[in-house]
Amino acid sequence: MAVAALRLVAPAARRAAGGAPCRAHRLTPADDELYQRTRVTVLQPDSPNTMFIEGYTSRGFTISGDLVVGPCAILPRAILQWNVGSYRDISHESLSLFRLLEPQIEILVLGTGDRVERLHPAVLKQMRECGIAVEVQDTPNACATFNFLTSEKRLAAAGLIPPRGTYMGM
Repeated sequence: MAVAALRLVAPAARRAAGGAPCRAHRLTPADDELYQRTRVTVLQPDSPNTMFIEGYTSRGFTISGDLVVGPCAILPRAILQWNVGSYRDISHESLSLFRLLEPQIEILVLGTGDRVERLHPAVLKQMRECGIAVEVQDTPNACATFNFLTSEKRLAAAGLIPPRGTYMGM
C-alpha cells in the first residue's frame, strides 16, 4: 500500500531564482493597455431643489441636509412642520395643505410612525376624489417610497410622523 505524504513548502522555497515570487499571471500592462484613454464624468444632481430624506430619528428627519424636528410635510419645493401628533390626527383638515398645491401632486405618501395604521376611509376617499393617490405606510418605508418617487421625477409629497425609539441614517 502506498502512502501519500504532504510536503509543506516554505515561502522562501516558492520564490524564483531572482528573489521575486512566482506568479501565474502577468502584472504589467500590455502595450495596447498603456495607450487607452480613461474618461471621467462627474455627475451633478438633476435639480438642487429635489427633496431627499437622508435619515430619521424618534425626534425628526434629515431632509436634503436640513434637520426637521417633529412631524413634517415634504412638498416638492418646501419642507413644513405638520401639525399632527399621531396618526389619529390625520384628517381632512390636516391633509388640506396637500390638496392646495399647484401643480397638483400625483401621490401623497403618509408615514404613520412605527407601524402602518389604518386611516379613516372617508379621508382617503376625499383625497382620491381630488385626484391624489394616497399611500399609507410605516415611516421607514414611507421615507424610502418618497425618495424612490422623487428620483423617478414624480410629483410626490409626504406627510411623516417620526417613529418612536428608532434611528436610521439612510
